[in-house]
Amino acid sequence: MSVWGALAGGFAGTLVLTTALRAGNELNLTRIDLPFLLGTAFTDDRTRAKAIGYVLHFVVGLAFALTYWAIFLAIDRSGWWLGAVFGLVHGLFSGTALTNILLPLIHPRMGRPSTAAPSVALLEPPGFMMLNYGRQTPLVSLGAHIAFGALVGGFVSLAG
Repeated sequence: MSVWGALAGGFAGTLVLTTALRAGNELNLTRIDLPFLLGTAFTDDRTRAKAIGYVLHFVVGLAFALTYWAIFLAIDRSGWWLGAVFGLVHGLFSGTALTNILLPLIHPRMGRPSTAAPSVALLEPPGFMMLNYGRQTPLVSLGAHIAFGALVGGFVSLAG
């Protein structure tokens, strides 16, 4: 199980995940734009926020891929199906604890359930499973994360 396989799978998986989320947005299945959400934590300039967000999303994707790889090493098995299971867990974590609880706590431009609407113009908090960004958002996000995991697991297992 090669770290290079994990990094290649992480890059390919993040590319697929990001593309799937963007496609879901363009097809009006969801309003979520994770790179934009990440980037606006660092700047209020919309164009810069998207650029920063895409870079951060790929860095985070590689970090998650390395986490998957470490778990594969620890349990001494890997494969696309196991990666898909990890992707499902990753997607559930992302839609619940990460974007629903942690991100609003540290994001300087994102509202919280306790924020008064007229007080400041803020980004809408994603909510549980990011449902504030559309009813199809959980399905699009989970599908994209499962694909990410399957790619990481597949690349790790192929790289031997």
